Amino acid sequence: MKRIALIGLVLTMALSGYAQYRFDKPLYGAAYYHEYMPYDRLDKDIAMMKDAGMTVVRVGESSWGLFEPQEGKFRFEWMDTILDKFHAAGIEVILGTPTYSIPAWLAHKHPEVLSEKMNGEKSHYGIRQNMDFTNPTYLFYSERIIRKMLERYAKHPAVIGYQVDNELEARGVNNRDYFIGFRNYMKDKFGGDLDLLTKEWGMNYWGMNINTWEEFYERDGVTSPSYKNEWERYNRKRIADFLNWQCDIVNEYKRPDQFVTHCFMPAFHNVDQVESFRQMEYPAINVYHGVQDGQDGQLIAYAGDYMRTVAGNNYLITETNAQGTGWDSKSQYPPYDNQLRQNVYSHYASGANMVEYWHWATLHYGQETYWRGVIGHDLQPNRVYREFQRTARELEKIGSDIVNLKKNNKVAILYSHDSHHALTFMPYHNGGGYPVDANYPVDLVHKALYFQNIETDIVPCDRMRDFSKYSMLVIPPLYVADDSLLMSIDKFVKDGGYVVMMHKSGYCNEHSAVRSVPAPGPLRDACGFYYQEYSTIGNMKLKDNVFGLGDRNSINTWYEFLVPETAKPLAYGDHPFFGQWPVITENSYGKGKLYYIGAYPSQELLDKIVRMAAVEKGIIADDEHRFPVIMRSGVNGQGRTLDYVFNYSGAPVNVVYDRGRAVNLLTGAEIAEGDSIAVGPWDVAILRRK
Repeated sequence: MKRIALIGLVLTMALSGYAQYRFDKPLYGAAYYHEYMPYDRLDKDIAMMKDAGMTVVRVGESSWGLFEPQEGKFRFEWMDTILDKFHAAGIEVILGTPTYSIPAWLAHKHPEVLSEKMNGEKSHYGIRQNMDFTNPTYLFYSERIIRKMLERYAKHPAVIGYQVDNELEARGVNNRDYFIGFRNYMKDKFGGDLDLLTKEWGMNYWGMNINTWEEFYERDGVTSPSYKNEWERYNRKRIADFLNWQCDIVNEYKRPDQFVTHCFMPAFHNVDQVESFRQMEYPAINVYHGVQDGQDGQLIAYAGDYMRTVAGNNYLITETNAQGTGWDSKSQYPPYDNQLRQNVYSHYASGANMVEYWHWATLHYGQETYWRGVIGHDLQPNRVYREFQRTARELEKIGSDIVNLKKNNKVAILYSHDSHHALTFMPYHNGGGYPVDANYPVDLVHKALYFQNIETDIVPCDRMRDFSKYSMLVIPPLYVADDSLLMSIDKFVKDGGYVVMMHKSGYCNEHSAVRSVPAPGPLRDACGFYYQEYSTIGNMKLKDNVFGLGDRNSINTWYEFLVPETAKPLAYGDHPFFGQWPVITENSYGKGKLYYIGAYPSQELLDKIVRMAAVEKGIIADDEHRFPVIMRSGVNGQGRTLDYVFNYSGAPVNVVYDRGRAVNLLTGAEIAEGDSIAVGPWDVAILRRK
């Protein structure tokens, strides 16, 4: 009887119409899987969540095998109960489409849906994301389960949004039908002109030219950088196609006050976020970061600086670490006291509108037994639960002040999917002692800005070409770029912008083929130099300690023999041969200036050059705060400016506030220009300017 009454209520709500979903306060919660629990404790969990101040849960994205345990036999009653009880408790729900984990019957009956990798490797059942997500059989059954779920739950008042799939990437899929799709994609891209493709890709090399499309060879043995880079573009396209296909289905059913989202990881290289998020007002990301002495907020900011830019809006955190993480127990690093709370505000300071943990309760079995949730294996309130509770109470008090934060940053990092992949296929860095992505050091660039309190956006320049809103660009090695992108950078400098550009930029065209003119190709005028040679090097100091960094005044790995034309040399390698060519230059061009680093710099050297450019351009003052004090600013949904002051250290700090009069939202204290603000260990002050 209660179920019938609820359905009647829902139908009445549906007929009355809805406004578009808007965040009046930030959401705070966790993923919840009652189906994983060792015994029925739904009522107990909901009572604990309410006591903790939880406002949102995410459910269902892994449970296709429960919704459809046998082909065509659907069971939804168990989820009905969960949604009804969350609604009664006033906890909102994001419902996932369960397509990233196929049921056993599907793999058994249709093994062709399982993905095949390069060189004959095959996926097996027993792990998630093991399918060819373009396979027609997989798509048929995926569409059916999505529609069945939406038919049942689209009008449920607990459901505020839908997550389509989960952490989608191509994951090496190389099935025959996937390759045929790639061949057709290439045929369309080149208008069926094999002669043009042969020319642009240099396929006469090693006699690998083809004369009919049927001869177009598979990815497995490919050595061509052009083919490899285009394959990665195709992967990104198919991911976007799949997500938009799911969005199309969901949009047939969802209410206007419900949103659609998808969660990605901060390794952005394998996804075309702009196209993937085209139908998502609030896309999401899963951020797992360092804690304890490694807590610095940088990965949180990195994820937010990209997502906020791509979305053109605020975004959601669908997963982040509550305690220790890992597919084993080797990385059990629970946060220190106050770090969980500090990380929540780090997300909101970057533009998030929701923070959820993965997950509510730590699992007692399975691959992620030690990926710990808000509560542990004993399922009892604990230290982390109590810090969640404290944070939730603060959010209830100040949430309307911090939600819907917008930023107007003057600096952007130009991020290139193509350059990342091309430099992975044709590496110049041996990787020893350096991050996995050392060949495309976007993380090095972001750290140079973040730790010096230069707020930035990360712009995917493969698609976005208008940089006029920015005053300064910082560019990791832009190894692959078409002429129009390079001329956009040229225009940016000529019109008054400042650029800090790293080595290898402008070397290849959009086909990952080297330009047949002196490097850096179309950037030659803006850079004010050319070069014809380069060399691999070891660690090398710069002459004369020109930047005052002592032993940190160093470069390594790569050295370009720059020949200045209009550029002013700033530094030379301290070496009897290499030292005849400058390795760092500045060039005044039009109304702007371009700094170029023709080697792989130390972090400290890159920091120095970035800071020098930012100070000269007037973006920051020379005495700007530095890490462990991190300041993040923005304008809230009420049009008021907020300043977050973080102390990412275990010792208290005092910070002089120089941004006018303000009130500390967490304490109510009035702040005057020039006041010293005490910020405790792993703490934050949130200041609303007057």
